[in-house]
Amino acid sequence: MNFSTLVRQHWAALRALLVLTVIVGVGYPLFIWLVAQIPGLKDKADGSIIEVNGKLLGSSLIGQSFADEKGNPLPQYFQSRPSAAGNGYDPLATSASNLGPESIVDTPGDPTAPADSNGYKASLLSLVCSRSKAIGDLEGVDGMRPFCTGDGVGAVLSVIGPRDARGNVAAPTKVVSVNEPCQSTTTPFLATYEGVRVECAKFGEDYSTGQIVPIKGAAGAPAVPADAVTASGSGLDPNISPAYADLQIARVAKARGVSADEVRGLVADHTDGRTLGVFGEPRVNVLELNVALDEKFPMKS
Repeated sequence: MNFSTLVRQHWAALRALLVLTVIVGVGYPLFIWLVAQIPGLKDKADGSIIEVNGKLLGSSLIGQSFADEKGNPLPQYFQSRPSAAGNGYDPLATSASNLGPESIVDTPGDPTAPADSNGYKASLLSLVCSRSKAIGDLEGVDGMRPFCTGDGVGAVLSVIGPRDARGNVAAPTKVVSVNEPCQSTTTPFLATYEGVRVECAKFGEDYSTGQIVPIKGAAGAPAVPADAVTASGSGLDPNISPAYADLQIARVAKARGVSADEVRGLVADHTDGRTLGVFGEPRVNVLELNVALDEKFPMKS
């Protein structure tokens, strides 16, 4: 290949690069930006930001916390779904807990270490149980659920003893409530199991050799809906179910000094049905609802 041919090829490649840079790097982004400025699209293109009196309150597409500096729910506001994104609702750390339905045994914490660094990790079951209990206490309803103890942890036993041909323990010799450590309870949620006294769990002991048995208990259908005790896949879900919103109406109405029917009407105004009538579930946008509450029923000083 002679020098002139090499120059022509490189010049053609350079021209193609310049043309594509102008089209793809400048023209296309500019066209998309111009389309995004069309009335009806601009708000969504800018992130669906909600602004009141010049103050940015958040995005209607991203959930957020309505709690005080100690993490306690503010009674005058509707609460969002739980979040596993970072420290909660962090758009830079969107994530789920990655815990599945088989996650029913807690990782125990070292009783000699500080509570915030003792290694304790709650199972999905205990997370659901503790959240349900906390919401039940907050809303004044029964927070009990099947497979949960009264203290808000998973009701799970490790049943130890010889096994039959199917791998089930035939004659228990020892039974341990694996999610109830001895330092936090002296009486397990169940006194006996198949005639054997139930013990509390001791840190450092291995109960994995036993058969793990979840105990359903006597709790019926939960009063606390599922979306109140489980995080979304992104951890940023801005919506709650109408059932969870309805559960919170009495508390919010009392905190704002208005009737429950007035708050219920506002909830109805901010309830969206299924997309196109078939996709998804009815939902209530928490931020939009709370903004409307502040506008219509401001807190009295």
